Amino acid sequence: MNCPHCQREIADYSNFCYFCGSRQYAAPGGGAIAAKRLMRSSIDRKIAGVCGGVAEYFEVDSTIVRLVWVLLVFMPVPVVPAIVVYLIAWIVVPLAPLPATPVAPAVNAPHSPQTA
Repeated sequence: MNCPHCQREIADYSNFCYFCGSRQYAAPGGGAIAAKRLMRSSIDRKIAGVCGGVAEYFEVDSTIVRLVWVLLVFMPVPVVPAIVVYLIAWIVVPLAPLPATPVAPAVNAPHSPQTA
């Protein structure tokens, strides 16, 4: 983000400019919109996660994407292109990182007395 007064680059979350001290006003739409990126799914995967990633990108059910791909494979003409496109996507499209899971706090269980 650029300061509108001194035109210097500052962090997006800044309330004041580091250089001139002027107040920075947030855009009415909130923060920046995260860009959508095609990635192989690390969760919804059967073979390589390509169909799951395509489904996440287009925001549809992965079963529909898998059914369309299977129909393309079994049609007489595009058998080889459908398989080749899947293999190329497996190689080219990056794997999505695993989602962060919240860590549950450890519960102190009572210890059983040890006998000697």
